[in-house]
Amino acid sequence: MWKSIQPAPPDSILGLTEEFKKDQNPQKVNLGVGVYKDEAGNTPVLRSVKAAEKLLLEQQITKSYLPISGDPAYASAVQRLLFDDESDVITASRAATIHAPGGTGALRVGADLLHKFTPNAKVWVSSPTWANHNGIFGAAGFEIDRYAYYDTDNRDLDFDGMLSDLSKIPAGDIVVLHACCHNPSGVDLNSEQWQQVAALAEKNGWVPFLDFAYQGFGDGVDEDRFAVTQFAKSGVDFLIASSFSKNFGLYNERTGAITVVTPSPREASVALSHLKTVIRTNYSNPPAHGGLVATMVLDTPELHTMWLEELAEMRNRIVTMRKMLVTGLAAQGVDGDFSFIEKQRGMFSFSGWSDDVVSSLRKNNNIYVVGGGRINLAGLTTTNIEYVCSSVAAAMK
Repeated sequence: MWKSIQPAPPDSILGLTEEFKKDQNPQKVNLGVGVYKDEAGNTPVLRSVKAAEKLLLEQQITKSYLPISGDPAYASAVQRLLFDDESDVITASRAATIHAPGGTGALRVGADLLHKFTPNAKVWVSSPTWANHNGIFGAAGFEIDRYAYYDTDNRDLDFDGMLSDLSKIPAGDIVVLHACCHNPSGVDLNSEQWQQVAALAEKNGWVPFLDFAYQGFGDGVDEDRFAVTQFAKSGVDFLIASSFSKNFGLYNERTGAITVVTPSPREASVALSHLKTVIRTNYSNPPAHGGLVATMVLDTPELHTMWLEELAEMRNRIVTMRKMLVTGLAAQGVDGDFSFIEKQRGMFSFSGWSDDVVSSLRKNNNIYVVGGGRINLAGLTTTNIEYVCSSVAAAMK
């Protein structure tokens, strides 16, 4: 049956990593895929995770199926991380949370849930957005459109354009928002801007869907949930897709969650019942290990403290590499002001490098960058930063 079918194109980001792995050049650098790397260029297993896994090995007595929605203790831990213990979302039981297979799985479960009841709604994503948003919501059956977000000329947020576009979106449509550490630009809204967006959602009646994959990679766990807090205060129905891939390093454990926030406990219960029907016909129930690890870390004070320290180490390393990249490019005499890179947050940056520069870096220097110039700052180290800066200087001449 496959003889007359053409191969599907490789994923623009994961396909780049496959090419990188095949590259035999010892100087190769991967600035493409969104995976944290330490100073040695490795994606580490966190100390807090190792400690939790050791406890699990000693204490776990079964490998039986989890419930369709996952372990209730995991859902509770996720909600405390998203809202804090004193939020009325938790105290009034206004949210339904399920354990999804990664942030991608959380987005897809949420998309399928929404399409079940609002098949004619349109999904709005930022321009630009994470490429897989288009694939996920498109595969769920939605028509997709874009709202203004990134100002290419000024390398900053186009907030006026964003507000203008969001103000025209009709009630019932779905707006995908990056809660922090916008992927791919690294440009976020400030607190006042988030308040305006939340007020607009309440006024116009569109449904916010927050992609929250990088909690803790911006300014801190509490600070990064500001957008979530604002929407929770507004009383609107909204969804949050969260992930422990980045902030726990649980990439291959596929540990995420979808949380539906509603005005009342009854509505949350209804939402949970329909989440279960979506899951049952998709993957039946979630993988256990990553959720058990995350729950143990978040529920054990010593491990929780250790995790916060490790998360700060990762966040601070990325900030350091941002500064070193800006300084290094200037030292190499690269034309232009790249100080905007230091103002961005999270792992990513729109570098401003053209596709010609991106192509040259891959062909001549074995440096892998996603088309459009998005770079993962965590792929830089003190060992390769000078090589990267000199290569960019050569490519931009």
